[in-house]
Amino acid sequence: MTSIDDSARKIDRGGTAVGCPVTLGEDGVWRVTGHAAGRAVLRSTDTVQAGLGVETVEKLPARIRRPVLFRDGPEHREHRRQTARFFTPRRVDEHYRDAMVRITEEQLATLRRDGTADLSGLSFRLAVEVASAVVGLTESRPGLDRRLERFFPEKFGKPGFTSIEGLRWFFKQNRQFLEIYLKDVRPAVRARRRQRRDDLISHLIDEGCRDGEILGEVITFAAAGMITTREFINLAAWHMFTDDGLRRRYREAAEPERFAILHELLRLEPVVGNLKRRTTAELRLPGGDETVTVPAGALVDVAVSTANLDPAAMGERPAEVCPARPVDSGVAPAGLSFGDGPHRCPGAHVAIQEADIFLTRLLALPGVRMVRAPRVAIKPDISGYELRGLTVAAERG
Repeated sequence: MTSIDDSARKIDRGGTAVGCPVTLGEDGVWRVTGHAAGRAVLRSTDTVQAGLGVETVEKLPARIRRPVLFRDGPEHREHRRQTARFFTPRRVDEHYRDAMVRITEEQLATLRRDGTADLSGLSFRLAVEVASAVVGLTESRPGLDRRLERFFPEKFGKPGFTSIEGLRWFFKQNRQFLEIYLKDVRPAVRARRRQRRDDLISHLIDEGCRDGEILGEVITFAAAGMITTREFINLAAWHMFTDDGLRRRYREAAEPERFAILHELLRLEPVVGNLKRRTTAELRLPGGDETVTVPAGALVDVAVSTANLDPAAMGERPAEVCPARPVDSGVAPAGLSFGDGPHRCPGAHVAIQEADIFLTRLLALPGVRMVRAPRVAIKPDISGYELRGLTVAAERG
């Protein structure tokens, strides 16, 4: 078992002690730091999505179908059941592995040619092209990665109508929506209306979704399948470049052990640190030695980055990197980093597979090394990290 000291985390998101697993804050928000309680919240059918912009989506007219991220109940579960086949390990292996390898080699060719490269750019283009294949954005005009970068900037403003800055952000975001629609979504939809294909956009058309509703789903998948994967690849590479033992073990390991290492790094440093839910009925949660009752209508904030260090679920030395650590029954290798329950990330295997393909080939390059560590920014609403500027070098040729 490989392990390093308890300063293994690269991202500082504040305190990591679980303490009381469920507490009520002075602001009326219930905060969950225990793994068992957090899993119970995420698995409960008596909760609905909160945060992640759901408040804005709720203001849309009732006739407009909400993206799957913002739906709950039987309709949401049926949608997930019907689309699960796009994300199975078998489908990923049969339909997307070759593309992952090809795209990775294209990106690493840039590094070999120039001698240095920004890892954030390389990994983002990989994540964009892979997610595009899964979703069905295969008729896009060049520059989808740049359009998404503009849509998801490092620093967001707050759109509104009461200030010049708010108006500027309102029109800017709407312009980005329109650009992605015209250059990416509309061409894909038109092609699939002429001839159906085996992808998510074709499925949405079959369900009667209009173009604007499909755009909403595409933006959702862009955030979930492209942005987060890019961040995790950079985080994992940062760990590998600063831990010779871990890097050596990863390079020498077979795929199952490499996956275990990646799951452990994601458990230790979840890309999204907090997930929020609102209760629709009274919810009883394990609170250590007692059961805590959360009332209906309450906002619950699950601190994933803390719950993933809960020794009751993760065993000894939970803040260290210990791949394939023995965990409590029913605990996922990555903890709650992919969520849990009805809204668990459907593309979990896609993300781990493409990260592994990229990292194994990156770390095999002659003379590969990190020449500049990334700068870290935290999105406070989800305690999510953004890593930019991680520069790698390798021998030319």
